[in-house]
Amino acid sequence: MHPQSHDHDHDGSHSVDRQHQHTGHAGHGSHAAAFRDRFWLSLALTIPVVLASHMIADLLGYTVPTWAGWVAPVLGTVVFLYGGQPFLTGAVGELRARTPGMMTLVALAITVAFVASALTTFGVAGLELDFWWELALLVVIMLLGHWLEMRALGQATGALDALAELLPDSAERIAEDGSISSVGLGELAVDDVVLVRSGGRVPADGVVTEGAAELDESMITGESNTVRRSVGDRVVAGTVATDSSIRVRVQAIGSDTALAGIARLVEQAQSSKSRAQALADRAAAALFWFALIVGALTFVVWLVIGDPTTAVERMVTVLVIACPHALGLAIPLVIAISTSMSAKAGILVTDRLALERMRTIDAVVFDKTGTLTKGRPVVTEVRAAPGGSRSEVLALAAAAEIDSEHPLAAAIVAAAREEGPIPEARDFRSLTGRGVQAVVDGATIAVGGPGLLAEREIRPPEDLAAETQSWAARGATVLHVLRDGVVLGAVALADEVRPESREAIEALHRHGVRVMMITGDARPVAEAVAADLDIDEVFAEVLPADKDSKVVELQERGRRVAMVGDGVNDAPALARAEVGIAIGAGTDVAIESAGVVLASDDPRGVLAVRRLSVAAHRKMWQNLAWATGYNLLTVPLAAGVLAGVGFVLPPAVGAVVMSLSTIVVAVNAQLLRRVKLTESA
Repeated sequence: MHPQSHDHDHDGSHSVDRQHQHTGHAGHGSHAAAFRDRFWLSLALTIPVVLASHMIADLLGYTVPTWAGWVAPVLGTVVFLYGGQPFLTGAVGELRARTPGMMTLVALAITVAFVASALTTFGVAGLELDFWWELALLVVIMLLGHWLEMRALGQATGALDALAELLPDSAERIAEDGSISSVGLGELAVDDVVLVRSGGRVPADGVVTEGAAELDESMITGESNTVRRSVGDRVVAGTVATDSSIRVRVQAIGSDTALAGIARLVEQAQSSKSRAQALADRAAAALFWFALIVGALTFVVWLVIGDPTTAVERMVTVLVIACPHALGLAIPLVIAISTSMSAKAGILVTDRLALERMRTIDAVVFDKTGTLTKGRPVVTEVRAAPGGSRSEVLALAAAAEIDSEHPLAAAIVAAAREEGPIPEARDFRSLTGRGVQAVVDGATIAVGGPGLLAEREIRPPEDLAAETQSWAARGATVLHVLRDGVVLGAVALADEVRPESREAIEALHRHGVRVMMITGDARPVAEAVAADLDIDEVFAEVLPADKDSKVVELQERGRRVAMVGDGVNDAPALARAEVGIAIGAGTDVAIESAGVVLASDDPRGVLAVRRLSVAAHRKMWQNLAWATGYNLLTVPLAAGVLAGVGFVLPPAVGAVVMSLSTIVVAVNAQLLRRVKLTESA
């Protein structure tokens, strides 16, 4: 059947209104800027504090001038009060909530270091606890960790803002009489048609109504190659028509746009906390009590076996060394690097927990249409009746269909244009529910499905009928071409499978992941696609409202499921799955329920998400293990557990080792960049 409603599927394409792109996203950006400013100023003050340290001077072989004796105390105090202020106020909040964690542990260490160093500077009680440079370095390192985390959280928003900045200031709107006027983006409305000239940027999300062009979509998908967009294709604001002009019909404005939808997701993601980050917070809380108890026991033991001055020195050393330099950087560094890597690969992580869960997924469910397939029909077969020619069948079908806006008509016309000129037609008529008709070279040409043949009581030749039946069995739409009531031939059309889909499924299989497909299509259609792509299991003839129940069914079998979809109908299933992945984010706001959004429509991105999840999780755990292991080892040594055999960890050595542990964590996190998110099939 070839219904001629001529309504394109407009669902999910959206315009971009610049005024909506910069609202609600200042939070993490301003926090990152605040930590950045504190970090750089504190770092500038820390350098002279370190250089004024006698221990550093001895190591590097120079002498600290007498007049520089007050450099460390004065600048160290400024660093403590200014740089340490976020941790001191954060500790107050944690203690009020009775949930001591990272802030409390940092505040404890810098406060103890400050008080001990100040008492030493003023010669009180004969203490020799000059921790000024350790205090300053600790504050700087912790500020760096928080700055990196805030910056990572704001990167997705920054990318959106950068995209909004790429939008043109105005658009060329085409009136009904064909006149063109320049208007601001805020003046555009749904169904407006705009002209995008060669070299110009698309001002709003929409669908191409006339022309074809190679579009540079790299600012959205991360892909450097241009993409051909022609009539019926959806385009995204900010992309560039590189070689010719096109006309685009605007399809959404304001908060309904794709970027506005993604922006809402980013806000949600910024308020979410990584499981690994929560684990780091719990580790910090445990270390706080560990340091407090060990510090108290150290003081009591040394007070009994030594003298008060030694007891205070040992206790202070324990509390300072226990501060998690490396722990404070362990997670933020990995988050910052993985966020950068995902953004460059066109992956928007809207829920950090979803990214972490992705490594445990053992079943991926793909929606068929628009995900594994391109979501639009293409001509797959053309067959002429005995005595006819294939090229004639296709050319005449295109001539009759050229005035139709139906997707099937567009596919036939596109296929015919690739093979040669299309004859002129006149007297176009839409035969509602049956097909189309036009006059070509004096003959009446009709194109339609079974309804057209039944109405006119026409039977195709047996050879042709056998061929078309096999096409239909594979799920293709079959249209017959008639000239003056005689069947000339038939055309088969089907939703085109993405060439990348096969690579994606093969790669998932290599990683031990089962692949399922879910679709509302008839089972023969679904089975044909599944056989072509080597899909493990098919859910066919599934109503949109029932997609999430299939996800539940898999979960009840013990599967950990990732759902991959691109439409509004997929939203419940995306929300139900352990990980929801929206594909083709540039043109669909139905991604509100997804935890991960792929800016391109390449299903291989699913594997990239999994590889990033595995690599980032491994680095986080390596860093956490190193950071906490260092503390568990050095704190007892600082307390003097080996004093009986003549070994007591000097405070200065403990501080150096503490700094080295931070370097190890930083270098290990950087190794994440070596992970390749794509692989050859």
